[in-house]
Amino acid sequence: MIERVFQKMAFVAGVGALCIGFAACGTLSPAGTEESKFGHRTALGLDGRTTIVLTAAEEGVEYRFFAATYESADIRPDMLNQTASSTDVAVEVLIKGAFPDSCAQLHDVVQQRAGNLVLVTLTMRRPQGAICASVMRPYRFYLTLNGSFSPGPYSLKLNDVSHPFVVRNLPEN
Repeated sequence: MIERVFQKMAFVAGVGALCIGFAACGTLSPAGTEESKFGHRTALGLDGRTTIVLTAAEEGVEYRFFAATYESADIRPDMLNQTASSTDVAVEVLIKGAFPDSCAQLHDVVQQRAGNLVLVTLTMRRPQGAICASVMRPYRFYLTLNGSFSPGPYSLKLNDVSHPFVVRNLPEN
């Protein structure tokens, strides 16, 4: 009997870990939704997330820097501007996350590309010694990847988490 309880607990824990693993993966937004479209922007989403942009750090303030926390990375190729003569497209990423407190802000984004691998480091900053309210602040951040992408498989590695995606050819008429 006890053995069976442990088996069920192990199964539930395994399924939970699998779900968390999938939640950290990059996704392509469901086709046909407004949010799935390249270039779609909103100041405040239906999910309560505020759109943010990178801002300069305040002079004279000492900051602590750390990898940005995020929940999802929706990869959105610009398929509307793909033509028969040029199949290369721009790609943007809608990053959704939450700031851990009232003081944290996005600080910087660094991109590197090697073939079909795109490395992105997104950092946050927080004033050292600041007393901040412990509140989660949901955010959305739009990032256009550098360069153009021809049809094929790619991997976006955002803060050491891989998000595979594919740029497809437009169907021929």
